[in-house]
Amino acid sequence: MLYLASRSPRRADLLSRLGVRFGLLDLDVPEHQAPGEPAADYVHRVAREKAGAGLLKVLASPGAVVLGADTEVILDGRVFGKPADAAEAAAMLRALSGRTHEVLTVVCLASAGREAQAAVATRVSVDPLEDADIARYLATGEWQGKAGGYAIQGRFEAYVARLEGSYSGVMGLPLRETARLLREFGVPV
Repeated sequence: MLYLASRSPRRADLLSRLGVRFGLLDLDVPEHQAPGEPAADYVHRVAREKAGAGLLKVLASPGAVVLGADTEVILDGRVFGKPADAAEAAAMLRALSGRTHEVLTVVCLASAGREAQAAVATRVSVDPLEDADIARYLATGEWQGKAGGYAIQGRFEAYVARLEGSYSGVMGLPLRETARLLREFGVPV
């Protein structure tokens, strides 16, 4: 049985697009970057910790496979996680305005006998944003709970000038790479 170790409704929706049956695991895995920890190492670690914590919950279930994932917006080596409030989201959007940043998603699959990861980096170029643009976007509420303070699958897409990589990866789960990992673990896709 496949389990998704995530509270993200977007990840659950994306995973369901692959036509797989899965259970949801509600976990509370801390997402705090350690001092001096490189951004990519942080994203890999969090994805692995989510999968590992999920596996501990379902170890008694024969054939259990757990999918953990983490997605972060990275600009100039700095991780832009989920903003605590609208002011922090506005600051993130101002920093991303008129620039190209990276969205890194790491998917980790774990079972009792093995573990594998796939990392997908996507470059996202954002149009220059006026304060009025930011205020209108924040008023939608879409920024809440989203790395970097935006949801590419929502109204923010109108400000994306260019995307190089995986659209679903920016949303939180790169489908092509996830499907490959699932097949490697014997999960029919």
